[in-house]
Amino acid sequence: MASKSVLVVGGGPAGSAAAYWLARDGHDVTLIEKKEYPREKTCGDGLTPRAILQLDDMGFDFDVPEFHKITGLRSYAGDDLMLEMTWPDHSRFPNWGGVIRRSDLDEQVARLAEKEGVKVREKTTAAPVIEEGLLTSVALANGDGSETINPDITIIADGSMNRFGRELGTERRRDYPMGMAARGYYSSEMSTDPFLESQLDLRDSTGATMPGYGWVFPLGDGTVNVGVGLLSTFKRWKHVNTTHMMNDYVDHGAPDHWGLSEESRLSKPMGGKLTMSFSKGPLVGANWITIGDAAGAINPWNGEGISYAYETGRIAAEYVGQALGSGDHGVLHRYPQRLQDEYGLYYKMARIFVKLIGYPSVMRTLAHTGLRNRPLMEWTLKVMANLLDEDEKQMGERVYDSIAAVVRTLPVA
Repeated sequence: MASKSVLVVGGGPAGSAAAYWLARDGHDVTLIEKKEYPREKTCGDGLTPRAILQLDDMGFDFDVPEFHKITGLRSYAGDDLMLEMTWPDHSRFPNWGGVIRRSDLDEQVARLAEKEGVKVREKTTAAPVIEEGLLTSVALANGDGSETINPDITIIADGSMNRFGRELGTERRRDYPMGMAARGYYSSEMSTDPFLESQLDLRDSTGATMPGYGWVFPLGDGTVNVGVGLLSTFKRWKHVNTTHMMNDYVDHGAPDHWGLSEESRLSKPMGGKLTMSFSKGPLVGANWITIGDAAGAINPWNGEGISYAYETGRIAAEYVGQALGSGDHGVLHRYPQRLQDEYGLYYKMARIFVKLIGYPSVMRTLAHTGLRNRPLMEWTLKVMANLLDEDEKQMGERVYDSIAAVVRTLPVA
């Protein structure tokens, strides 16, 4: 591989976005994906307006049959409280979202990158070659053999497991929250519903509160994505079986109108861990940079990762492009501060908030109180989906102080 080239390790949302933007600016980019498209991913498949904006900027075709348009969110607290909210109007983001299987989404975005000139190599693994602590080259292997290449800069986008990055010394901060989730596909006559749906007061078969939330996201094709998630701020979270939790949600928590049952189940549950709040680090090395789930970019407020994968991929592409153009790799070290400027306060607020809702009784109380107050919940939707407009962001510091004050009154878990 020639000098001034970029290797992107991982062909999910973050990697494909970074590759797309760099190739569009004329850079020589190779994208490595260890599996063959289309491939399954543990994901809710939901896209908020933030993700829609990024996809639109990359020329994504929203008229493809796999894409189902979503106009808002329907939230439940048990059986007695329900509130429907449309996506808010915003000066920058659209007022709609969508649902599309990751198997379809990731392939289509990778093909957009390919059209810009990215060399996409599927069914290929990448491993760092390290000498004296520095990334000197990358070993690639596939069914046809192996080779060692020397990219000028490597972008690490290999997801939450981050095997490539771990060999370079990246680690997760243990004091930051993480999540666990499981999802499966079910058939449903309600699959054309235009709302994402969440259950904020989960109960098991005995009626006991479960520490987390459930969702049903319609795909528009006769199927729905059904899942559950919980946070590490719940002190017994390691003892929770998300598959059992999901079964309880299907049997006792999801509204009857979806028609969910063992008979309507189309796939076995798939589970995974969610690395949040930029909990991974370092984010940058002498000639490498991490993005998306590999950087722990998932939003702790709502478990959303796709938007932040696209956004961090695009931001990283900006600094990689500058480093290539100037010949100064030191430019890469501006990336962590950019992320801090962009997301720092918001994620700081989220870390405090998820500590608060780690207490199931607090989560239940907040859900039941909030769903009785439409203005409060509409504002909460804006906050959790990171859709505050510029004139609303000044409230951030005051909100953080308020949440922090509440958390300080809680007993130590």
